[in-house]
Amino acid sequence: MIATLLAALPILLILVLMLGFRWNSARAGIAGWLLGLLIAAAVFGADAQILAWAHLRALFLAVIVLFIIWGALLFYRVTEAAGAVQAMSALLSRISPHRAFNVLLLAWGFASFLQSVGGYGVPVAVVAPLLVGTGFPPLAAFVMASLGHTWAISFGSLGASFKTLQGVTNASSPELALWSVILLGVLCFIMGAASLWVAGGKTALRQGGVPMLFMASAMALGQWLAVRAEQYEVAAMLGTLGGLLVGVLWAILQKRPTFPAGSNMQLRKALLPYALLLALIFVTRIDAVKTGLDILPPIVEREHPALVTVNQWVVPDVKENSISLLRHTGALLFYASVGTWLYGRYRGEIARKQIAPILRKVARSGLTPTISILAMMALATTMEYVGMIDLLARQLAGAAGGLFPIVSPFIGALGAFITGSNTNANALFGTLQRDTALALNITAPLILATQNVGGAIGSTFAPAKVALGCSTVGLEAQESEAMRLLLRYELIALAIIAGVTFLLSSWV
Repeated sequence: MIATLLAALPILLILVLMLGFRWNSARAGIAGWLLGLLIAAAVFGADAQILAWAHLRALFLAVIVLFIIWGALLFYRVTEAAGAVQAMSALLSRISPHRAFNVLLLAWGFASFLQSVGGYGVPVAVVAPLLVGTGFPPLAAFVMASLGHTWAISFGSLGASFKTLQGVTNASSPELALWSVILLGVLCFIMGAASLWVAGGKTALRQGGVPMLFMASAMALGQWLAVRAEQYEVAAMLGTLGGLLVGVLWAILQKRPTFPAGSNMQLRKALLPYALLLALIFVTRIDAVKTGLDILPPIVEREHPALVTVNQWVVPDVKENSISLLRHTGALLFYASVGTWLYGRYRGEIARKQIAPILRKVARSGLTPTISILAMMALATTMEYVGMIDLLARQLAGAAGGLFPIVSPFIGALGAFITGSNTNANALFGTLQRDTALALNITAPLILATQNVGGAIGSTFAPAKVALGCSTVGLEAQESEAMRLLLRYELIALAIIAGVTFLLSSWV
């Protein structure tokens, strides 16, 4: 019992410092990391070798995320200078029959599409500033963008989280995917309604409730159809495209917008940066292009053999992993930024002297999330390498017993909160969830689907992602308030998913 409490202390410290004392994620993350180091060495038997390997792995994982973050910040600042944010705001005001519908198109639809093809924090970094440009307060914009794309995370990033979970557990892909889309369909409706509520409470729900129901139905159906066809990599993408198509058609039928002279130029300015980014994402999925972009040596994570702590906890060996410098998501954001900049210079929409202010804004916005991510990754790998995370999850599962389906999504959320990634959470807890379900005679694919959905929810309020999202809309000093508000909605979503899972497990 004491060991379990000690294992939980670093996480509890971060939550208390951020939510209770309003520390930002960087300061709270460093405090949690230092406490985690002390507990790992004094209680869980970590020696210098294990801690060194844990921190080398943390550095490698942090580079993957930071590459995206700095690319996303640069992309946002360049699009801002090019006038894309203002143009998108003007375009939406003409298409949309009311302000609440902007939320459905941007915070829910467009953010989910970005998640389906890219992910890893890009949706919030790109969409939250657009919502601010349409007139929403920065805090509300951050929360809406974070909520809106949650349902698309499990099959997002071209199926990365789903494929990881299937790989580590050897679960049947069709059965796991089918249970996943059932839960994600429920989550889709929850997040659409939650985004509207944040936008304007009951008024926004009255205005946007009907199109939200139509769009959510299209999103859930599109994802279900893709899964039935076993096209898991594009399930979130097809669902999002279906929802956006239904939404745009509904808006046009409601308002029948008219566009004044010069609208084509505004449309081009609004859409070009994002069209360029999406085109780059699709093109770099082609095998021939991938090969061509691998001309530079990748950043390689060093292999290490299995390690054993003083307490006999075995750390599995790590195989060689690598990061391609030219086709990483962060590189694609950089290319899109350069392309937008060059086109803006060609059209005379960006002045040469703007480059220095843009870079200063990027550096200022990127400092806090960089420190936060380094600290959180170091804490996560330290806890993983000494068995602290495994202990916490097993204690939760053991205490739950027959109520394990209710606890399962919270275990997934815990893993994603610590690591900042649904993919990492699935790799961390997938086998534990499967083995616990089998021991309790509960349908394992359903529990694994719950792990995947819970991890998606938990990843949205991970300190690293909160720091990234806040940095793009000037909320660096309000991270704790942003996390508290986001937690309010995401914990409700977790509770609903837990209840649905329990009912489904009882029925099966």
